Amino acid sequence: MKHIVSLTMLAIIAFTSNAQFKVINSFKIASNGGWDYISVQPNSNRVFTSHGNQVNVLDKTTGDSLGFIPGTIGVHGIAFIPALNKGYTSNGRLNNVFVFDLKTLAVLDSIPTGKNPDAIFYDDFSKKLITCNGRSNDLSFIDPVTQKVVATVAVGGKPETAVSNGAGKVFVNIEDKNEIVAIDTKTFKVEGHWSLLPGESPTGLVIDNKTKRLFAACGDNNFLVILDAETGKLVDKLPIGKGCDGASFDPTLKNIYTSNGSDGTITVIHEDSKDKFSVIETIPTKKSARTMDIDVATHKLYLPASDTEPATGNGRPKMIPGTFQILVVGK
Repeated sequence: MKHIVSLTMLAIIAFTSNAQFKVINSFKIASNGGWDYISVQPNSNRVFTSHGNQVNVLDKTTGDSLGFIPGTIGVHGIAFIPALNKGYTSNGRLNNVFVFDLKTLAVLDSIPTGKNPDAIFYDDFSKKLITCNGRSNDLSFIDPVTQKVVATVAVGGKPETAVSNGAGKVFVNIEDKNEIVAIDTKTFKVEGHWSLLPGESPTGLVIDNKTKRLFAACGDNNFLVILDAETGKLVDKLPIGKGCDGASFDPTLKNIYTSNGSDGTITVIHEDSKDKFSVIETIPTKKSARTMDIDVATHKLYLPASDTEPATGNGRPKMIPGTFQILVVGK
């Protein structure tokens, strides 16, 4: 019997067997200001990064500027609904979400939310846009057609990042309670509070919907905590680098990545099976590279960063003006 290997499988084998991940490019952005999330627009050549009071849009291959979205005061995250030709920014200091045209980048409207909307994402199952509101301790569920908040769900603490299981449940990590809250998107009711201990101060959160596993990056004591997304039970915990504020998941390579800003590294954890995980690599990046997003089509990671001055006392290192950049990590 002949064995036939698909071209896709050959590509995956070639990708995983070649050289290790490393920083392969750096895109400079001249403007000043801090940053939070970065988002790769699916099925496009664009990457969007929050920066100061605007969102910069770059060609993900060349780093060329493709424009910017102004006036996003206190911007945290960016989300997309290509079917509506719309994008969205969560503006923490404005307590709202901007709606922008995906083609022209023109701001079309604003939607009031809870206080200090932070992470933002679109849940394709419920057809709702969701913001994690850090100061009002709740989530805003927005109907993108009417552009109105249709539900506000209190979560009992500071929500950091949320993900969907694609089947009617949303999970959000609560940074100051060391737990994940499970929410039914049909009823907008909290269904569970799941402890992440021994993990503390969860930041990045990703999910594998095939194995039904949640991966919470806990920044205070440097663990990736893995929970069963059906029961909330602890599956495993693994060490990661210091200062993590983001996580990504590659469903093809079965890799979980944590961006560790204090160390200037990415920890790579492989999902060997639904109950077995291995730390397989530590990728040097740059101190301050604490958030990231993945382009699942190319397996590349994009991380905002800057050069910094040494911290004084218990303060944070200060950004050196003019050094903001996007690191590209790949093979």
